[in-house]
Amino acid sequence: MLMIKAIVRPEKVNHLLAELNDAGFPAVTKVDVVGRGKQRGVMVGDVVYDEIPKELLILVVRDEDKEDVISIILRNAKTGEKGAFGDGKIFVLPVDAAYTISSGTAGL
Repeated sequence: MLMIKAIVRPEKVNHLLAELNDAGFPAVTKVDVVGRGKQRGVMVGDVVYDEIPKELLILVVRDEDKEDVISIILRNAKTGEKGAFGDGKIFVLPVDAAYTISSGTAGL
């Protein structure tokens, strides 16, 4: 199993979640976050905004579904602006085990 964490622009989330659901990946945790990437925020005039609003999406998927999920995220979270900063980041982490709390059963 793998945990996929995707930090994306808020305006991309609804469409992205719909696409993930349609592809068979309905289980997602969504968290409002703020932060900045390598660009260190956005400068507007003399003001630097270094806490940019984003959404963190967290999914746990089978190893064989990794490429499908990443492809869906890349396709639907990208703004398409050449050289655009702030489209987000995807992280993939191993998951040793998962348990359903209500039943105690192991697995997804």
